[in-house]
Amino acid sequence: MPEVLSNTGTGIEEVLKALNIKELNFGFSTGAKEGKGSGEPIGSYSPVDASLVASVGSCGQEDYNTVIATAEKAFEEWRKWPAPKRGEVVRQIGEALREKKEPLGKLVSFEMGKSLQEGLGEVQEMIDICDFAVGLSRQLYGLTMHSERPLHRMYEQYHPLGIVGIISAFNFPVAVWSWNTMLAWVCGDVCVWKPSEKSPVSAIACQNIIKEVFKKNDVPEGVSCIIQGDYTVGEMMTADKRVPLISATGSIRMGKKVAAAVGSRLGKTLLELGGNNAVIITENADLNIAIVGSLFGAVGTCGQRCTSTRRLIIHDSIYEDVKNSLVKAYGQLRIGDPLDQNNHVGPLIDRQAVEAYLNAIEQVKAEGGKMLVDGGVLTGEGYESGCYVKPAIAEAQNHFKIVQQETFAPILYLLKYSTIEEAIAIQNGVDQGLSSAIMTTNLRQAELFLSYSGSDCGIANVNIGTSGAEIGGAFGGEKETGGGRESGSDAWKVYMRRQTNTINYSTELPLAQGIKFDI
Repeated sequence: MPEVLSNTGTGIEEVLKALNIKELNFGFSTGAKEGKGSGEPIGSYSPVDASLVASVGSCGQEDYNTVIATAEKAFEEWRKWPAPKRGEVVRQIGEALREKKEPLGKLVSFEMGKSLQEGLGEVQEMIDICDFAVGLSRQLYGLTMHSERPLHRMYEQYHPLGIVGIISAFNFPVAVWSWNTMLAWVCGDVCVWKPSEKSPVSAIACQNIIKEVFKKNDVPEGVSCIIQGDYTVGEMMTADKRVPLISATGSIRMGKKVAAAVGSRLGKTLLELGGNNAVIITENADLNIAIVGSLFGAVGTCGQRCTSTRRLIIHDSIYEDVKNSLVKAYGQLRIGDPLDQNNHVGPLIDRQAVEAYLNAIEQVKAEGGKMLVDGGVLTGEGYESGCYVKPAIAEAQNHFKIVQQETFAPILYLLKYSTIEEAIAIQNGVDQGLSSAIMTTNLRQAELFLSYSGSDCGIANVNIGTSGAEIGGAFGGEKETGGGRESGSDAWKVYMRRQTNTINYSTELPLAQGIKFDI
């Protein structure tokens, strides 16, 4: 473990102490119990300074089966708790997260490399979804409808599914898990979480907070479980008929494998996969808003958000002005230790991500693109991890192979258009369909962008960038983004099974199609 959290003067030991973490080397947890696991240990290295945050255990098949059996048993009891009572437990989790916001946010930032403001913001998202779920626990509404048969009543109701398997990504080590668990818990499900092997300590911190709240409320062991490990542990989960729903966040390549495995057993999936998000900047845009929104969308979290801005589609009449403003703004970016709040951009997650970033820059050049802001890896004092890179800007064409792909790094492609219809076609002209935005003060352009012939993404914004989302709305995308929806609105329904009920309170039994039996 590092002696200090870089440039903060706060030791990692102090952060772990503030989170009441005494044991890190376990590969699985059922809430009340932990086990080291029979798999190979996983080392979590901070991209901030390449130091070892911790070495944790990992699961083998026997460990996995132990966790699933415990979760199954917990579900039998947990589903019987009244939903408002389950909501009360989630409310207390929200309060515990408020108390631990600073150390948990700092741990997230250090382990993953995002800025401290973003780390704290991620914990705030967890708090917000707890608040949302508490209200939801009293609003799990069904429907009533009129039967075509006399003296019959029909209605629909929702029941919990059982075990919800959650596979999360490194870029949001805790928030996306909370979007799933808080809703699943008030719905009566139990959760088994496989966190990213690149951010396992943040997951342990969350489990530790949950464990204390559950203990006070006598929540059965197994409602909240963690299984650490690599992709093989995820494969155990996706192939398991005992897990009716898999919620997976990650790459499109990973999502296709998950969908195939779960689909082969006719299970349910909630997939949040890649994004290739664009902002259209029209001739009617407020450029102050457009530049700020595009800048943050492109460089926030060092370009490692699924909602990061990858493409700027700029009207030809203002193209040069926007280009020059962006180049100037990029020249003012401060890159360095993410826990230093004077810095704008932190590191990529690891050197493998750095290689992908460098390869993408070379590919856009090879395809005929022009670099406006050169990329590169930063070296020297403060950059010893080898994960700090320069946010880059390139002029490109939408049909370039590299532009059609998602590179999880701060590379922004500038594209030019003449008509709004052309801009929308460019925006939609990729396989991914997560987030999109238009910058305009023209009502007709805005409404066209939001219409059935506009953006084909799951998220479409006006005068707001592509990056980030409020928990009150359902989050997710279309096409190869997977089609899943998490967080707000009626996303809770995916964690439940719908049942149609018909009650006959007459003295007769009318049969379908007028069929009669003489008995």
